[in-house]
Amino acid sequence: MNELIVVEKIAGWEKLKALVLDSVSSPITKRVYNMALNEFLVWFQQAPRPGFTKATVSAWRVSLEARKLGSSSIIVRMSAIRKLAAEAADNGLLAPELAAGISRVKSAKSSGIRVGNWLSLRQAQALLSAPDATTVKGLRDRAILEAAALTFTHLQQRDGRWCLVDLVGKHGRVRTVPVPNWVKVAVDAWTAAASLTDGHLFRPINRADRPAGEHLGEKVVWQMLHQYSEAIGIPGLAPHDARRTCAKLCRAAGGELEQIQMLLGHASVQTTERYLGTKQDLAHAPNDAIKLRVWL
Repeated sequence: MNELIVVEKIAGWEKLKALVLDSVSSPITKRVYNMALNEFLVWFQQAPRPGFTKATVSAWRVSLEARKLGSSSIIVRMSAIRKLAAEAADNGLLAPELAAGISRVKSAKSSGIRVGNWLSLRQAQALLSAPDATTVKGLRDRAILEAAALTFTHLQQRDGRWCLVDLVGKHGRVRTVPVPNWVKVAVDAWTAAASLTDGHLFRPINRADRPAGEHLGEKVVWQMLHQYSEAIGIPGLAPHDARRTCAKLCRAAGGELEQIQMLLGHASVQTTERYLGTKQDLAHAPNDAIKLRVWL
């Protein structure tokens, strides 16, 4: 029992994939595993394979490395395949010894902490100015660069200012995000041009430059950011890099570390420090500001 027979039957594959996705609770993990398993299925069907074996999974890992993927990208894809093998074995679709062999396939080595990208204030302004604001699509894209995929009900007033309320993050953590005036201006310009008053804030745009559909997919956001980051000479920028940039610019503007932590929804301040790329500044040490003296 070493063949991944369900690969030949899409309904059966979807059922097995559902077992994997149902075994994890995080929506983010579900989404990433779904992407990884779909990629594996496409690769598996491209050429004759010896079945769902350790050798096949090793070849899959080699193909990921050949694509020059980062270690974290390879690790998450390999985790999804190990989970697939475990669920297949638990449900009698794969011999336990084969599942054990697959679990021993080495993944990419992760060393250190991924630094990511941070934009300077000038670069962030260039990115924000990249969309063509004379079109409805450009107005939408500019607003997306400033706010996530939200609904109108998220945008409410609190303490005399606009906020995004009741945002649910990892592990069910709920937070409220203050909305700067310039973000609200961009959102209002988009919603007015698109004649939107309820439902999702951001919608697909058709070739006639008009809203079409009720919900904007994540892939569109990735593609949009890729397009505009290349236009300003910073290719390879990811949505998470925009999040890092927000944290760093907040800090540079004098924001307190704890407030930035709450803004981003981090459970640990150490995570926020990694986002900031915080390094010890020996030239401007904080303890130099303590107004104490020693008399000799």
